[in-house]
Order: sequence, then structure tokens, then C-alpha cells
Amino acid sequence: MILQPVLAPLLVMLLVLPVLGAAVWMLVSATRRGPSARAGAGPVIWALRVVLVLACGVLLLRPGVPGGHVRTLASATDVVIAIDTTASMVAEDWNTGGSTKGGAADQRMTGVREDVRRIAEAYPGARFALITFDANAVLRLPLTTDTGALVSAVEVLQPEVTRQSKGSSIGIANTLLTQTLQNAQKASPDRARMVFYLGDGEQTVSTEPEPFDSAKKLLSGGGVLGYGTDEGGPMRETTGAVGPSTGSGTGSAGAGQYIQYQGSDALSRIDEKNLQRIATELGVTYEHRTAGAKLTLPPAPTSTTAYREDDPLTQPTDLSWIVALVIVALLCTEIARATMLIVRMRGLSVRPASPGGDS
Repeated sequence: MILQPVLAPLLVMLLVLPVLGAAVWMLVSATRRGPSARAGAGPVIWALRVVLVLACGVLLLRPGVPGGHVRTLASATDVVIAIDTTASMVAEDWNTGGSTKGGAADQRMTGVREDVRRIAEAYPGARFALITFDANAVLRLPLTTDTGALVSAVEVLQPEVTRQSKGSSIGIANTLLTQTLQNAQKASPDRARMVFYLGDGEQTVSTEPEPFDSAKKLLSGGGVLGYGTDEGGPMRETTGAVGPSTGSGTGSAGAGQYIQYQGSDALSRIDEKNLQRIATELGVTYEHRTAGAKLTLPPAPTSTTAYREDDPLTQPTDLSWIVALVIVALLCTEIARATMLIVRMRGLSVRPASPGGDS
């Protein structure tokens, strides 16, 4: 028998013992009086009340027995997420239906944050690492099972400062990505590895993008997710000021005026050819993301997915419901008896009229 008290055991005793003592005393008194109708409740009623008090005390202690199992689907997979944090990722062409004031669209980073949450939920038990890249690639979060840390890290991501930007390559993360996958393989060779690349594919340097094919042999799956539109979206200057981001194009912290080009707002457009090429190099699928569209994620490799049973001693079978049924039955008995007494008292209060009249 295992107890999981709702209150501290000492407090349960202080609540139950006085009431139990009074009920036992009344039971003894009723037994001595005998089953007299005029002497109040009889021994049977008080015996049931003693059982009711005991049952309430047991319910507060939450009894259970060992042997319950909780089966959860766990994935022995390492998932590396690479996110583009160049200035173009604040382009306002996500959710172009106009969800913000004035009809303006949200930033692309809004969609990135939403999709990272979906990826974290899709692979329970997996370990996640986070890489961001703009002018440089940085490992923001090493492999961890703490999905809360992953989501929090993505929530506070800010793009590079506009005035410091000198162009960037969409393949700059290839070396760091390969190193992260190699380290994961050495540490846990039996685990599968997946990569998700999130970006707009816009190459802003004159050189060709670095290839990702060196990481392909280390992967078991993943995907490339593209953000942006062919029409493009305007970008606000990012100043690097400290403050919480709203995730929208109309008022995120550290955001200045719209970037200008030849007298009008500069537009950033998605380059799906580049994104498809990255997907081919990695050996994964490409998906263009739009607001409201369902994200299609590949399943974790079946060889690394299994049901995990927790220690039965830590997951006992709760028996409180049985005690609760006993309490309900005893309370129903009390209610039925009280109803009968009320009906009887009302019957006694109605006296028949006198057969004679006034003299």
C-alpha cells in the first residue's frame, strides 16, 4: 500500500481524530441506550457515521498500490535546428492577411517561432540543438531534452543589427552543422539524427553558397522550411536595443524605420531555388511555409522510437475512487434518513380538526 497524502499526515490526524472520537462516543452511548426511537439515532446509524469519518480520513491520505505503468512514446533522436537570423528574416510578409494593426503583416520570425514549437512537440523524448546563422554561425543551445529551453531561446532571437550587416551566405552554417552532428554521433552512435533548416534562402554575398552535402551521410531525416513570398516584404532596421520582441512587424523592440532602397522600401523575397538545393544536399524534403498551413513533419526513424515505461513504484494505481464511492453511499444513507425524519415531522405537525364546535 502506498499513500500520497493530499495534506500533511499530521494535519489529517488533527482534522479526523477529534471528529472520529466524538462519533465513537455517540456510538457507545447509543449502544447503551438501545434502539429506542425517541432516543435519537440508533447504534447502526452511528456505526455508519464512524465509517464515514474513517473513509474521509483515508481519502485525504490517497491510498494506492504499486504496479501502475505509464507508457510514453519516446524518440531516441537528436534534432538540430538551424535558423536564419539575417536582417531579411524580419521582412513583413508572414500572415499577409493582416493580423496586426493597420493591416500590416507579421515578420517571418513569427512563423519560425511557431514552427519550432511544433517541431519540439512532434518528437517527444528527443534531444534538440539550436544553431543560428547570419554573418557567422553560432551554436546557441547544445543538445538537450529541455524543450522549454529551446522554445525560450527561439522566442528571444533577434536578427543581426542592420548597420553592421555586410551580407551573408545561406550555407555558412554547414561546417558547424556537420561538427554538431559528428559530435552527436560519437557521443551516442545508436541515436538517429535529424536536421531542420529554417530560412528564406536569400543569398546576399556574391559567392556561391557553401554546400551541405557533408552532413547528409550523418542524417536520418529532417526538412528545409522556407519563409517569405515572391512579392517580398519590407524590412525594418534592427538596432540591437534590449527589450522584449513582439514578433510582429509593427513594433518589435530594437526596430527602427523601414530600410530604404532607391527612395522606396527595400523588399526581401524568398529564394526557393536555393532552399530546394539545400534540401537536396541534405537529402531531406522542402516545404514552403505560410501562416495557417499545417506543418508536415517526417516521423522519427522507427528504429529509434519505442514506448518507455516509467518505474511502477513511482506510478502507483490510485484507489481513492473506491473510497470516494463508499463516502457517496454513506452520504446517500444520511440524506435518505434525514428526508424520512422531515416527512415524519411534517406529518405530526398536521393535527385533525376537533369534531365539536364552539359552545
